[in-house]
Amino acid sequence: MGMGSNILRINRDPESRLEVRALCDIDQGKLENLGRTWGIENLTTDYKELAERNDIDIVGIYTPDHLHFKHCSAALDAGKHVICTKPMVTSVGDAEKLVRLVDETKLKFLVGQTCRFNLAFMAAKKLCSDGDLGEIIFGEAHYVHDMRSVLDATPWRYQVPQDFMYGGACHPIDLLIWFLGDVEEVFTYGVKSGMDERYTLLEDDFLINLKFENEKVGRVLAVYGLVEPPIPMLGLGVYGKKGSIVNDKVVFDKIEGKPTLHLNFRLERGHGGEVTRYLRHFEDCIVNDRRPLIDIREGAKVIATCSASWDSLRRGIPVKVRPDFGKF
Repeated sequence: MGMGSNILRINRDPESRLEVRALCDIDQGKLENLGRTWGIENLTTDYKELAERNDIDIVGIYTPDHLHFKHCSAALDAGKHVICTKPMVTSVGDAEKLVRLVDETKLKFLVGQTCRFNLAFMAAKKLCSDGDLGEIIFGEAHYVHDMRSVLDATPWRYQVPQDFMYGGACHPIDLLIWFLGDVEEVFTYGVKSGMDERYTLLEDDFLINLKFENEKVGRVLAVYGLVEPPIPMLGLGVYGKKGSIVNDKVVFDKIEGKPTLHLNFRLERGHGGEVTRYLRHFEDCIVNDRRPLIDIREGAKVIATCSASWDSLRRGIPVKVRPDFGKF
């Protein structure tokens, strides 16, 4: 539902069994143009019609955040596996309903968190998992983005408006959950930047402190009302007793002189490589009946943390995060 060109390229990937057979978008002109460009004949503006097609096994949902629950539910009710871009949903209540629905249908569900499929972050995870950094002491992640041009291109973000805690902070929150485990408690500050007069109803700049169930701590910087910052849009820092890694730079305590080593990856523009990797990952999960890296419950943990962060901001106190989404 609303697939971009990165998804559509899977049609021409000889290493994949995935094939895009139908597209859905409410913009008829855009829909027809994509169909012509990628040779896809089955086009519709009705998401239920797409979900109910017998020749479709997986529905990819790339629609505005507040529509995710409705679209995910329709696809699951129709017996389809689901890929849903982040955020999975925008409330804990909707997250619980989706967890129940996935449990009942026994279908596969993947949240399209591109950060987990970023080469530098994947390398950091490998180093941590293999013990190269030793016991992890602290973690931090950021997502900083001048949103003015994005608001120009996608007006729904200020018309609805988009909730940047769910639609933005979910990225670095998910990264730290991946590295440090489940979040127990959060304390959050937030402000309305006033950078863009179109976006005024909600806060758009956040500083989130996190305490994890394993007693580790971390912090998230999620800032969207600012002038384009001269740092990477997405960043990760993981600090252990044997070494530290920040984005693509790593220092090992065992190497004399503590040189900064650089992990050089081929340059990827946009999210194309990350999306391709998670599509192939999901294909493998379905074919070989494996659990997706960020499945329905991992996605729900992020939503619960975002919800607690809003609660903390409004109340001005630390707030406990819903601990689990057990079997229903």
